[in-house]
Amino acid sequence: MPPDPDPAGDPDLEPGGGVKPGSTPPDSGSATLGLSHHEPEPSRKIGPIVIGVVLVLALLIAAFLIIDAIGRFS
Repeated sequence: MPPDPDPAGDPDLEPGGGVKPGSTPPDSGSATLGLSHHEPEPSRKIGPIVIGVVLVLALLIAAFLIIDAIGRFS
């Protein structure tokens, strides 16, 4: 049965439009409540693969600079 839109038909309505304490209906369900899930926070740790790649690149650059320096002095 739908709620009666006529305020005169509501026994819990006080003069002035207020509602008696304890007479309010429970919260209605939300259309989106429970539909979405919380996404996990991205990890802030640097993985061992990233560290390895950075070290390999640093070694390659250092080797290139050393070989270039040796070639200029020869």
